[in-house]
Amino acid sequence: MKKKSDKKLGMERPISRRDFVQGAAVVAGAAFQSGALAAQGRAMPHMTSNEGGADTSAIAYPPIKTGMRGSHSGAYEIAHALARDGAVLTTDEPITEHYDLIVVGAGISGLAAAHYYQQRFGPTVRILLLENHDDFGGHAKRNEFHQSGDMVLSLGGTHNLEWWRFSEVVKTFMADHDVDYEAMRDNMTFAYGRDAPNSPAMWFDQDTYGTSRLVTNFNLSAQLSDEDIDSVPISEAGRLSLKQFYRSGPTLEGWSEDKAGRILANTSYPDFLRKYGGLTEDAVQLFDKEEHGSWGLEMRAISAGEALWEGYPGAHLFGEEWSQDSAGYPVAMWPDGNASLVRLIVAKLMPHVAPEATADNVALARFDYSQLDEEAASVRLRLNSTVIGLENTDKGVAVTYASSTGKLRRISSQHAVLACYHSIIPYLCPTMGTAQKEALKYQVKVPMILTNVLIRNSEALNKLGVDAISCPGRLHARLFLFKGISTGGYERSENPSEAVSLVFWGSISPPKDAIDIRSQLRASRQQLLDLTFSDFEREVRTVLDELLGPAGFDVAEDILAITVNRWPHGYAYEYMQLWDPEWEPGKAPHQIARQPFGSIAIANADAGASAYTHVAIDQAHRAIRELSDSP
Repeated sequence: MKKKSDKKLGMERPISRRDFVQGAAVVAGAAFQSGALAAQGRAMPHMTSNEGGADTSAIAYPPIKTGMRGSHSGAYEIAHALARDGAVLTTDEPITEHYDLIVVGAGISGLAAAHYYQQRFGPTVRILLLENHDDFGGHAKRNEFHQSGDMVLSLGGTHNLEWWRFSEVVKTFMADHDVDYEAMRDNMTFAYGRDAPNSPAMWFDQDTYGTSRLVTNFNLSAQLSDEDIDSVPISEAGRLSLKQFYRSGPTLEGWSEDKAGRILANTSYPDFLRKYGGLTEDAVQLFDKEEHGSWGLEMRAISAGEALWEGYPGAHLFGEEWSQDSAGYPVAMWPDGNASLVRLIVAKLMPHVAPEATADNVALARFDYSQLDEEAASVRLRLNSTVIGLENTDKGVAVTYASSTGKLRRISSQHAVLACYHSIIPYLCPTMGTAQKEALKYQVKVPMILTNVLIRNSEALNKLGVDAISCPGRLHARLFLFKGISTGGYERSENPSEAVSLVFWGSISPPKDAIDIRSQLRASRQQLLDLTFSDFEREVRTVLDELLGPAGFDVAEDILAITVNRWPHGYAYEYMQLWDPEWEPGKAPHQIARQPFGSIAIANADAGASAYTHVAIDQAHRAIRELSDSP
């Protein structure tokens, strides 16, 4: 198959695809001086609108920005200077503002901390949230498209509510914000792309497999037939190994429970497939990216025991019945992911920002970003503000941050909550004890990508009868149609002629020489940061042209917008069998890391070592309880 040029792929079309100026102080290679942040290097390009002019309206309302989002330019360079380059940033500026509480990070945990602080100390306390991105919500990011004429919502990070895992604390929090997750369940048909008659499917691309082939009704976790396997374009030996594996009897049934547990916990899933499943290398490769979305990890980072627990094949070798596919994961979801939950929290903390927002209309309610940092308000939220230092004082906490203009400012508070990720905290609090710093650095965040592509219609996918496709040879491991969610006042019809978001979901494969999990995660992170928006756009267009082109999709005409939600520091680190010991109660790194430091408490999902919204809320509740009544 002859590759198409960038021009034929539509790369030169003036859709909304180039980077906006991400705040007033975007820096590429910065010189740090006492009292100021001097911007040097090239300016970031403006992103053009469909009409060819600068889309200035998006500056005031970040959810409609397209291009490179998530960890966008201007949001992370200062933190990298501190953590990677050892920059020392100081200022002689006097303290100009004082609050009862300063929260570092306006994600779910930071916003929940503000909520719990009000509950503990009263509704009139003065709270300031400082957020380094140009939007609030952390990974719970809203992507809002209008290029088709109607509003189309999609998720840019944190997906859903695992309501069956909620603690009593989280249940009360949801009730305080009028969240009825049972009603949300009733108003959604979305099932992560398991609704179409030929889904799930797997696509084998020309570059990787030498042919372009879509294999429908194909799921590696189900008991594949010989006919299914014959459709897979790998070597004849690879297909034979798959057939033998899927129809094998209980070849490991004689293992004792102790032996099975020990080997499964200490063997990676790919090695298990090689050694005990008899799979060839090209057969094993089919599994490599299966957990890029859910866990954000290459399968070689996951033990055989963890993989079997997730439902991947292999338990039949021990004589167990084939497990049922877990397509019925019963989550509750908004049409912009958990961004709607974030909006409900903001509306409760700062009613003047969204005076008409309720749980029934939150997906449609107007939010006035110009009012987030209203001087007279008891709760303020300041975007494009990167905290670079905190220190305990006899009056509370002194905080230094870089403002949106690049100027260093000093403010103070009685208490502070660090709701940012753990590994940056040692650089923000240099006087913290060594043991706590080492514990904070232990948890390396897991990179995550959600690339939303607004397509003119879903007719090509409907023609193929699929709404979710795994792509084992491509950058994004999976793509799925995002529709069927009518919650928060939002409704979209099932009409295949209407515009819809196609979500490309996954992580970045680490290089083969990255052996341990932290090396894998750091290498994946750097590769993600090195990719440009054009790299992602070219990948998306190439995939859709080859995959959907035969069904009538015109890649140059039918892509209306592309938003790349890049999260180099994505999921919270969860302890893994291959890499982490079992610690005594209270001795795990996250438990040591989250201890209060003077008048500073620590929240976020990292503090619970679990990448879920309810964990972030639980940790915010704990952090506020741990604050003393006075500094």
